[in-house]
Amino acid sequence: MTMMTLATHNTVAVLTLTNGENRQNPHFAHQLKQALAEVVENQNHKALVITSNDDKCWSLGIDTDWLLPAMQAKKADEIRGFMYDMDDVFKTLLLFPMPVIAAINGHAFGNGAILACACDFRFMRGDRGFFCFPEVDLSIPFLPGMIAFVKKAIPYYRFNEMKLTGRRVSGSELAIDHVIEKASTDQDSLLADAMAFAAAFDKKRAIFAEHKKRLHKEIIRVIDEENKPFIDNLALMV
Repeated sequence: MTMMTLATHNTVAVLTLTNGENRQNPHFAHQLKQALAEVVENQNHKALVITSNDDKCWSLGIDTDWLLPAMQAKKADEIRGFMYDMDDVFKTLLLFPMPVIAAINGHAFGNGAILACACDFRFMRGDRGFFCFPEVDLSIPFLPGMIAFVKKAIPYYRFNEMKLTGRRVSGSELAIDHVIEKASTDQDSLLADAMAFAAAFDKKRAIFAEHKKRLHKEIIRVIDEENKPFIDNLALMV
């Protein structure tokens, strides 16, 4: 099943999630890793925009229809593999040699919101969609690496409130906190705003990658070192 498509508009790569709620499972992680590699392979790309073709959702996080049966069936290696693959996705985005812009056209919940935070910049609709970390109500603790890079995207006081309450936050509110670059008026303006922002970039890949490598050095260390014990022991739920 194809969960995403990749297109090129001049110097901007556009990765469109195409699987409805775009919930994350092993197939999603594999296809996303492959798509990101394809973006880098094309030397004409100067920026990447990630969006969704669903009217309501950008990504609703981990696919519980896959995860819960996998846990009941004690498919530990499959679950661990998925978690490590998503860590690879997050690290790839954090070190990506060009700007990554999330054009959030609908709900971004849980791991979907976390995925958006791994991007460099975010745009969101102001008229539709919420950004939410419902893990506190689902008895799912954040991995240390997730906390590290979400804090680069969201001011600590706002992340603290969102993480501990699970409250849904609109694009307009996120714009006030500069979590997103802009709360666009509707779907068409969202894509236009994100694409115009992406098209303005013309940075050399080597220097852009080096900036991100130095900027996110500690985050990468936390992902590599501190996530591992939790993943290996499958300490993913409380």
